[in-house]
Amino acid sequence: MIATAVLAFFFQAAQQAAQVASENLPPPEQLADLPQKGLLELVMQASPLALTIDAILVVFSVFSWTIVFSKWKEMRAVQGANDRFLRAFRKSPGLEAVAMAAEQFRPAPAVTVFEFGYDEVARQARAKGSLINRGSVERSLMLGINGETARLETNLSWLATTASVCPFIGLFGTVWGIIGAFQGLATAGSASLRFVAPGISEALVATALGLGAAIPAAVAYNHFGSQVQQVGARLDDFALEFMNLVERTFEG
Repeated sequence: MIATAVLAFFFQAAQQAAQVASENLPPPEQLADLPQKGLLELVMQASPLALTIDAILVVFSVFSWTIVFSKWKEMRAVQGANDRFLRAFRKSPGLEAVAMAAEQFRPAPAVTVFEFGYDEVARQARAKGSLINRGSVERSLMLGINGETARLETNLSWLATTASVCPFIGLFGTVWGIIGAFQGLATAGSASLRFVAPGISEALVATALGLGAAIPAAVAYNHFGSQVQQVGARLDDFALEFMNLVERTFEG
């Protein structure tokens, strides 16, 4: 609601400034002679506060894209290794065979979950010669699942923070640019594009940078979050398969 109110103020103020400035527009032939500034030039000529805001947004964007590419590579490797390990597990005759071959399927999360469960089964087998506490094995599997899920969610919070915070940082830069535009009008004593344009430009640059950082981060957060949930669901199913194999092994 606050953001909507501020945006409404921004558009109303921009409309008023444009209306006032249009009353003092130079002739068309003079408009054609006005210098055209690129985006980089507009940023470099901005006020110190506007430059600070732009720099913060750029840092958010660069760091977010670094996470996106890193997470994309990680999830691709994880899903491929996970699929190969699950196929090998289902074809394996027993736990010992899986344990011997498990290291070949890193970085599959299912390998870590298997090791948590297998270690608990091995401890019980060494102590009593049989599976005496099914619940402890299930809890060990759950610990492995939770650990792997948390590992895959690493840095996703940064994407969520970027998606939620950057539009407001850009909005702050927008409001500051509008304030600067009106200050320029007050100092000049008359409405002119020469005094309105710099503040409006700063405002639009900050808005663009804020949205440019937030939109990809939001899309990536939702995408990778969905993939982590899918991996977590497959690990839950794997835990059931593991318990089935354990029971068959000890009952046989």
